[in-house]
Amino acid sequence: MPAEVAAAAESVFPQLEALLPHVQKPIQYVGGELNSTVKPWESCDVRWALMYPDAYEVGLPNQGVMILYEVLNEQEGVLAERTYSVWPDLEALMREHGVPQFTVDSHRPVKAFDVFGLSFSTELGYTNMLTALDLAGIPLESRDRTVDDPIVLAGGHAAFNPEPIADFIDAAVIGDGEQAVLDMTRIIREWKAQGRPGGREEVLLRLAKTGGVYIPAFYDVEYLPDGRIGRVVPNRSGVPWRVSKHTVMDLDEWPYPKQPLVPLAETVHERMSVEIFRGCTRGCRFCQAGMITRPVRERSITGIGDMVDKGLKATGFEEVGLLSLSSADHSEIGDIAKGLADRYEEDKIGLSLPSTRVDAFNIDLANELTRNGRRSGLTFAPEGGSERIRKVINKMVSEDDLIRTVATAYGNGWRQVKLYFMCGLPTETDDDVLQIADMATRVIQKGREVSGSNDIRCTVSIGGFVPKPHTPFQWAPQLSAEETDARLEKLRDKIRGDKKYGRSIGFRYHDGKPGIVEGLLSRGDRRIGAVIRAVYDDGGRFDGWREHFSYDRWMSCADKALADFGVDVDWYTTRERSYEEVLPWDHLDSGLDKDWLWEDWQDALDETEVEDCRWTPCFDCGVCPQMDTSIQIGPTGKKLLPLTVKQPTTSGHAH
Repeated sequence: MPAEVAAAAESVFPQLEALLPHVQKPIQYVGGELNSTVKPWESCDVRWALMYPDAYEVGLPNQGVMILYEVLNEQEGVLAERTYSVWPDLEALMREHGVPQFTVDSHRPVKAFDVFGLSFSTELGYTNMLTALDLAGIPLESRDRTVDDPIVLAGGHAAFNPEPIADFIDAAVIGDGEQAVLDMTRIIREWKAQGRPGGREEVLLRLAKTGGVYIPAFYDVEYLPDGRIGRVVPNRSGVPWRVSKHTVMDLDEWPYPKQPLVPLAETVHERMSVEIFRGCTRGCRFCQAGMITRPVRERSITGIGDMVDKGLKATGFEEVGLLSLSSADHSEIGDIAKGLADRYEEDKIGLSLPSTRVDAFNIDLANELTRNGRRSGLTFAPEGGSERIRKVINKMVSEDDLIRTVATAYGNGWRQVKLYFMCGLPTETDDDVLQIADMATRVIQKGREVSGSNDIRCTVSIGGFVPKPHTPFQWAPQLSAEETDARLEKLRDKIRGDKKYGRSIGFRYHDGKPGIVEGLLSRGDRRIGAVIRAVYDDGGRFDGWREHFSYDRWMSCADKALADFGVDVDWYTTRERSYEEVLPWDHLDSGLDKDWLWEDWQDALDETEVEDCRWTPCFDCGVCPQMDTSIQIGPTGKKLLPLTVKQPTTSGHAH
């Protein structure tokens, strides 16, 4: 290896260590977590730096990054290390002392890697990406990079519309990453082995020609005089008109993470998580995650049992989270919960289901989940306050269903229920939102009746609705921040004014402002890049954190940056789109047929519900035939058997 390459990859820890006594939570920058991997730099020819663009405590538990980290590090000759966003206190010191953005695994500069892959689960991480690029010494705009800069790659749910960050990234991958990163690794390895012919352009072209990696620079966007997009056209031969999403079939073949990372500093989730299925076909029209991850692919009950067994042995965690978009919908969820609760009864391993649907919850399941753990609160998401609005969003849960479920919970010893709703849904009126108060009142009333106690609580939590790409609501107008706030104020007054039940109802809501910025970024096109850049230059960081977020900064930067284009924030957020309009992400294929999405949008306006295609005939959403995939569900009919040889447990620490 040439000396300068080796020097470029040396650990910056000696310089960093001197700065750590002067920052908050220095532990988050030192690495060395249980199950982390450090491979010798020289023995690898393709090197990935993976980033979740948020603070360590949020980024470390992220399943997506953890899975790719392990999938890549298992490969011969490939290494992957992790990096997270540094807090502003360390950022200032790094700039002052010339310390670059580093990985936590071996503290090497991010610029020394071949690929810098960022996983975006929300659009509010875009300014953090620019901070990391700048600290790494990588030019912010892709057109200024040379063959010696890493390929900057975006993935995660927000990458399904990467257009707002098109100027800053070299590539985007949509869909499941496991197979995609291995395919990319192979292409990069061949190009490097050949002596990097044709430079940066050539390796990006090879990636683009696979049809599964989107290279924004290879597409030109043409605009109409009124500001809408005319068309998006490839500007190189051999580059596909549309780029397809990746779908991993047979999750049992991908049992990751096998060795989950155990954080050193406190993080948002202190548990071992197993993804029990991917995808959701309930068809909630607001839910991007459900639409873009179709079809449903279940992990088998035995596959789940093996992962839990290995993961607990590898970590010493005392809680297992069964993850998916709607975990109680697994065809064998009852047997899974009972089997795991039986198996770990003596070890007092708790189970949690982060997302439970009202109509999938039953007391047997609830009791299995709390048998070895504590009775924490239960969370349900009716999403809409009135029967009418639930038809619009296709959330088929009646108020009676909810009251029945809640009665079961309160009658069986639960004292706290949390209900999650959205404000600003299409066609919503004040009355739809005010009915949330009526629902909460009925919940408390029923709870007092079945439990014989007044000491019960119901917390109503409300988020602002943001229309997302690749959903039936991608054409919908977004409610303005002012109207959202006014509507929520009326609801708050109604709850507070209730002398009999108001005290038992907690009310949490976010004001409408962050939602407008998220809406701007979520349905934006390439012109929004100038806004993100301006916000970053003005000091914007950690926009997902309330204490760092500045609405005024975003609005003033948007006014200036968009003035030249003749469009404004309202044009991107509160404007309704027509069927004819070319949407910024139309050339990225999530498998969903655009006409099907449009028909579903019309069904929403007519308040027509659609069934779940897992149990009914197909509705032709397009995913299965177009992506050559199919729904994979049980039941397998198998049960989780007790583990024959029980290892004596230690005090929660693995050796």
